[in-house]
Amino acid sequence: MAGRVAGKVVLLTGGAMGLGEAAARALIAEGARVIITDINAQVGAASAAALGCDFLHQDVTDWPRWQEVIGAVEARHGRLDVLVNNAAITVYGSVMDITPEDFRRCYTVDVDSIFMGCKAAIPLMARHKEWGSAGGSIINFSSAAGNKPSPDLAAYNSAKAAVAMLTKSIALYCAREKNGIRVNCIQPGTILTPNVESVIAGTPDPQATRAAFSIAQPIGRMGEVEDIAHLVVYLASDESKFATGAPFIVDGGLSIA
Repeated sequence: MAGRVAGKVVLLTGGAMGLGEAAARALIAEGARVIITDINAQVGAASAAALGCDFLHQDVTDWPRWQEVIGAVEARHGRLDVLVNNAAITVYGSVMDITPEDFRRCYTVDVDSIFMGCKAAIPLMARHKEWGSAGGSIINFSSAAGNKPSPDLAAYNSAKAAVAMLTKSIALYCAREKNGIRVNCIQPGTILTPNVESVIAGTPDPQATRAAFSIAQPIGRMGEVEDIAHLVVYLASDESKFATGAPFIVDGGLSIA
């Protein structure tokens, strides 16, 4: 089914590499007009050039910049159909290991940015009838870590759990307002991204670490970026028009093990 998101304008944060870059590529292949943003201007611009899409430099924790980005999308494209809140960080450490500053930084990047992105984008997305669209889609990235706690992920576990609940609240708001916007979140398991590859390479025994990461999922392997990118396309498309407020768990069984 080629052209599953043909003509849709998609704003995707954290699109320079990894899951974001893979999702952007999949969306473009299905006909979307994609704008990626990233805090890393050099890598983001290079990725956009390779993908053949627009790039905007963005710190997703900066509220005025969110307003500027949405304004730039409207000025360039006149509409916004899909927002993918992908940008995030991982803060490792137990409650005793991390500082209050570490904890706040994790929430600022992983939760506050999603709140700001939704708040900035909803007014423009709600005008979808002006361009003949059936409605808009917001896709927030949570994590399997929001379902399965670890003693050494105090900030990240709780932040990603907060994303899932924030998603439900915003979904109910949009439903109540009848603005035609559906809001869902994706909860990936361990995905073999450049970031995970670097973590593995930095351990004393990379081969053993890779094996441990793989067997943590009952399915016996880590996920590939395409496993998540395909879901992003589905949620961005009108195929998912009856889905809202839902956590889509794609983790190889990690959260039920």
